[in-house]
Amino acid sequence: MISQTVEYALRAIVTIAQHDGLPCTAQQISKITQVPAPYLSKLMQGLVRTGLVSSQRGPHGGFILTRKPNELTVWEVVDAVEPFQRILECPLGIKSHGSKLCQLHRRLDQAMAMVEEQFRDTTIADVLAEPGSVTPLCEETKVMTIDISRASRNPQSKQSKSKRPTNK
Repeated sequence: MISQTVEYALRAIVTIAQHDGLPCTAQQISKITQVPAPYLSKLMQGLVRTGLVSSQRGPHGGFILTRKPNELTVWEVVDAVEPFQRILECPLGIKSHGSKLCQLHRRLDQAMAMVEEQFRDTTIADVLAEPGSVTPLCEETKVMTIDISRASRNPQSKQSKSKRPTNK
């Protein structure tokens, strides 16, 4: 019903919301949500463009929500990433249906309407407040912080050319 991109966006938003207004880096979000970093980077750019999150540069930078979690709905995240498509006319283009939906498509649209209503009625704060022992939408069970100033700078990239395997 929802795409992987929407799933990843919801994971990212939930993770940022857990940071209580403190910036969350793309590296932190990627690690916590298990979303591949390159994919997450593009996704976060889109979320910034839609105005759901803002980005701050610098040593204490990262992403923050532009609104409080109790003011942001799941629907807004879904709609910002991939607008939800309702069935307004026969998706098969059957001319005899005209502007009316057949019984099957009408039922499918009714189900989609119920999903839309649930998404509109559910805030990110509601998701976070659900009882449970795991972090919503994420593998990790706690918020992780990373001190980037102490992180190594990819030691494998410092290999000299003479130590690299050759094809002979």
